[in-house]
Order: sequence, then C-alpha cells, then structure tokens
Amino acid sequence: MAGDLRLVIFDVDGTLVDSQADILAAMAEAFAAVDQPAPNRAAILGIVGLSLEVAMQRLAPRCDHVRMVTAYKDAYIALRAKTGAAQSSPLYPGAREVLERLGAQPDVVLGVATGKSKRGLDKLIEAHDLDGVFMTQQVADFHPSKPNPSMIYQAMAEAGVGKSRTVMIGDTSFDMEMAATAGVAGFGVSWGYHPVSALRAAHSVSSDFATLERTLARHWSLLP
Repeated sequence: MAGDLRLVIFDVDGTLVDSQADILAAMAEAFAAVDQPAPNRAAILGIVGLSLEVAMQRLAPRCDHVRMVTAYKDAYIALRAKTGAAQSSPLYPGAREVLERLGAQPDVVLGVATGKSKRGLDKLIEAHDLDGVFMTQQVADFHPSKPNPSMIYQAMAEAGVGKSRTVMIGDTSFDMEMAATAGVAGFGVSWGYHPVSALRAAHSVSSDFATLERTLARHWSLLP
C-alpha cells in the first residue's frame, strides 16, 4: 500500500559523497575567469548545496555570474574526466551499505535532492553503480535553490508518500531548513561541509552512517 511507504531523501555532496576537492578546484577556476581571488575553503564549502547561480551571487555579488558558472562547470567536468567521478567524489564510509539495507526494505523508497545538475548526478550514479537505487531524483535544473522546499514536495508527489513518513538527510543548513519548511523530519550528518552548529533545524545530527541508521529506526518506530 502506498500509504505505508516511507521516503528517505538524501542530499548528495557532503552527505553521500565527498566532492570537496573538485568543488574547491572548480571554484578557483570560476573566480580566475573574472580575475578575482577565490574565497577561503570555509566560505566555498558554506555554499555547497545551493544552485550554482545562487552560490555565485552569494560569493561574488558584483561579478559576472554567467561567466563564473560556465567556468565552474567546465572545470568540474574536466576534473571528473581526469580522475573519474568515483575517485573524485568517493562515497563516504558506510554510505553504500546503508543504501543497500534501506533499499532492501519493501516499504522504503529512496530519493535524492541535490544542488547538482541532472548531468552531474547521472554521471555520479553511473560511476558508483547506483542505477535504480533512487526512485526519485530532484536536481537543480528543475527547481529553485535550496532551502526552497520544491524538491521535497516533488519527491513526495513522485513517491506517493506524505509528510509524516518522509525524512530528509543532509549535511547543510539548507537541507535542514528545506525539510523544516516542507514539514518533514530533517536529520543532519556531521561529516559534511557545514558545522554541526549550523544544523539547528535538524531533529538530530549523526556522526556516522551506523548512527544515522539507528536514528531512522527510532524515528520510524514512533510512526502510527
């Protein structure tokens, strides 16, 4: 029965995969394209999760954002082609095992909500052999930037799952604010790009995938 399904939506960068090396390198190229020095690491990682256009506006409000976005995308593609997406954006320890265990449960539907483009997400899924894992895939091409709740609303509509049985998992304040605005439970992770102190809207914050799995089990045990 669709009413008995549970929907687990994952953020990607900083939650499932560690892509910070390529993000930092590509952002350096984006700023070089407009003859500006790149911000420091903390500032760049602080905008991960936003759509590229919004991220550039925050980091460089007076620069040519179109040129910066193009330079970023070109650099990211080149970096990924050089090393391969599986190496440049490796899965965090425990991620694959938890995805497999959750996906094996007949009443669990998995999804992603990411600031990545569809092309970027497709390449990452292919590289990590995750085809068929995520029933619903929400990307920046078709939605306003996080923390707008559009991605979560569309994921729930595609899965046929209501708010009370949906959870959002992510590493940034944008993920947790998006979940809160959508009216779903948001669970933070500490291994990503925003400090734990920024995840104030999270129901809880897990330090590893094993802890996250137990947290989800406790949450679901309270469902009617």
